[in-house]
Amino acid sequence: MPRVRRAGLATIALVGALALVPTFTIAGTANAGATTLGGADPSVIKVGGLYVAAKSVDGGVAVRTASTLAGIAAAPKRQVWNDTGNLGEVWAPEIVYHEGRYHIYFSAGRSAAHRMYHISSTSPDTGYGAATKVALPADKWAIDGVPFTYQGQRWFVWSGWSGDTNVEQNLYIARMSSPTATTGGRYVISQPREPWERVVGNPYINEAPEPLLDPQGRLHLVYSANGSWSSKYCLAELRLRAGGDPTYVWDWYKSNGCLFGSYAPNMMPGWDPTLYVDGPGHNTFVLERGDIATSPPSGNRFPTMYHAVAKGTPYSWSARYWYIGSAVWWGSVTYSRANVPGATTDTGFGLKFFE
Repeated sequence: MPRVRRAGLATIALVGALALVPTFTIAGTANAGATTLGGADPSVIKVGGLYVAAKSVDGGVAVRTASTLAGIAAAPKRQVWNDTGNLGEVWAPEIVYHEGRYHIYFSAGRSAAHRMYHISSTSPDTGYGAATKVALPADKWAIDGVPFTYQGQRWFVWSGWSGDTNVEQNLYIARMSSPTATTGGRYVISQPREPWERVVGNPYINEAPEPLLDPQGRLHLVYSANGSWSSKYCLAELRLRAGGDPTYVWDWYKSNGCLFGSYAPNMMPGWDPTLYVDGPGHNTFVLERGDIATSPPSGNRFPTMYHAVAKGTPYSWSARYWYIGSAVWWGSVTYSRANVPGATTDTGFGLKFFE
């Protein structure tokens, strides 16, 4: 995207009372809620009274189930898929429950060969079959894909390359026709072109999109920016304008900085950096069935999970843990932009994140 003018302090109003979700600590994290589960890219949903988490482990995908969110850390891992076909690195499984089945989407491959794959079962932690490649438009490098339903249409959003080389990671969206196929084209909806998205990179990165509906029914995509190998990794978001077309890039308004991060110069005005962790990113909203129709209303904080490194620990991929945090809808947040089609500002709900 062309550069967007950074806004002044957003107009913000807290909507409803705040109720803390339970947190659990490990040494060095103070008030941050760590699950003590090492690794990256959490994906957790709630189905009835069961929390279900998917994680890349042992060259494949494992699922953990627990009766509480914090209980996931101690839950036994059940390997549900192994890379018997030697696809390569397995990254960032994303689990949802749709039409009576658990669906797990993950990226697998080596270097430029990374593509999205799918497995499914009627049981959360057993009975998954062979992986099927997700047929995405253009068949380019793709990671961090997740499906969702919006206005009666099934969609798939992911991080990928425009061509066949790693110039930058963009966010793309396409309509889905089945759990493993899309219809029509792919549409770019975000590129890492803002100064605060280009502090760490080359390639510069937009990845890990997570959809959510706000209390007005508007679609949001929270995503991670800057290199995940850096403490400047952070969460930002796109907000679709009221009545907007999800496939039209200029109907999306981008936050004017990070909404959750540890590097103060990158934060959106009015949003504070983290106190207890470095480089928070790649979050999951703990939604019922992973369905955005169950997105929380305005009011109390709601649970989220993210990966990060405890402050005081040298930042590295191997030092990442899953953390329990929370978020709240924040009213009357204005995002500003310039030199692009459409209105220069958009006001609506934004998100505040808490460790």
